[in-house]
Amino acid sequence: MNKMNNYIKISKEVQNALDNNLPIVALESTIISHGMPYPKNLHTALECEQIVRDNGCVPATIAIIKGKLCVGLEKEDLEYLAYTGLKVTKVSRRDIPVIVAKEADGATTVSATMYIASLVGIKIFATGGIGGVHRGAEVSMDISADLDEFAKTNVTVVCAGAKAILDLPKTLEYLETKGVPVIGYQTKTLPAFYTRKSNYSVDYQMDTPEEIAKMMKTKWDLGLNGGVLVTNPIPEEYSLDEDVMNKAIDEAIESANNLGISGKEITPYLLDKIQKLTSGTSLESNIKLVHNNCKLASLICKAYYGT
Repeated sequence: MNKMNNYIKISKEVQNALDNNLPIVALESTIISHGMPYPKNLHTALECEQIVRDNGCVPATIAIIKGKLCVGLEKEDLEYLAYTGLKVTKVSRRDIPVIVAKEADGATTVSATMYIASLVGIKIFATGGIGGVHRGAEVSMDISADLDEFAKTNVTVVCAGAKAILDLPKTLEYLETKGVPVIGYQTKTLPAFYTRKSNYSVDYQMDTPEEIAKMMKTKWDLGLNGGVLVTNPIPEEYSLDEDVMNKAIDEAIESANNLGISGKEITPYLLDKIQKLTSGTSLESNIKLVHNNCKLASLICKAYYGT
C-alpha cells in the first residue's frame, strides 16, 4: 500500500470519514465532463455532493488530476472538469496507468471509479447509468468495461439501470455470467434509465436500503468477490414516454453509425444527440435520476455501516 500512496490523493473530508469509519458515497467524474453541457454539469455535480451530505454521508467524487487518483474533489477541481468538458480524457480501468504516468487529467467512468473507490475501501457508488453490451455487439464486440469491473471489484453501484442506448437483455446475460446480482429497488423489472421499466426482469426485488445493505455484507463475508448492481427507477414524475425515447435512441444510433462514431466516443455522442432530439427533456430527466440515485446510495451506505 505504501507504493499505492504515491498515486492517491484523498481530500481532508474523505480522509476524516475513512479515519472515523463514517459512511462515504463515491461519485464519478465522467458524468461531469462527458455527460452534460456546461454549466449544468457543474451544478449537477455540486447538487449530488450536497444530496449525499444531506442524507448523512460524505461524498467522494473521484477523478485523476495531474496524475493523482483523487478521492474527493475540491470545488475548483469540479469547476475545471465541468468547464473543460470533452477535452478531459475519459478514463476507464485500462486508461488509468497511462493517464497517471503522463501526470495528466482524467474523468473516471464507472469501471475506473469502482476500482479507485475500492483502493481506499469505499463500498457504495452512485451514478446515472452503467455501461453495458452495445446494440450490435455480436458484430462489433463493443461491451463496456463496466461489466467486467463488476465481476472483480467489491463495490455496490446504484444506478437507474443500464443506459437505454444499450442492448438490455444482453447486458443482463453478461452480468449473470459474471455472477453479479442485479437488484431492483422496489421493482421486479429492470429500469431503462429515462423510463421506469423495461420488458426485462431483475434478479431480485428488494424494498428497503437495509435489506440491500445486509445482502452486500453477506455476499462479501462469504468471500463472493465482485460488485452488486442496484437499479433504482427514475421518479415517476420525470420518467419519459417510452415510445418517444425509443424513437430518439434509434435515430441517434443511426446517426452515430453514419458518422462512424464508436468506442469511448459513442456514449457521449448518443446522449448529446438524444438531448437535442428531445429538446432537452432527456437532460433534465438525467439530472433527476442521478439525484435520486445519490439519495438511495446514501441510505444504503448508512444502513451498511450500521450492520
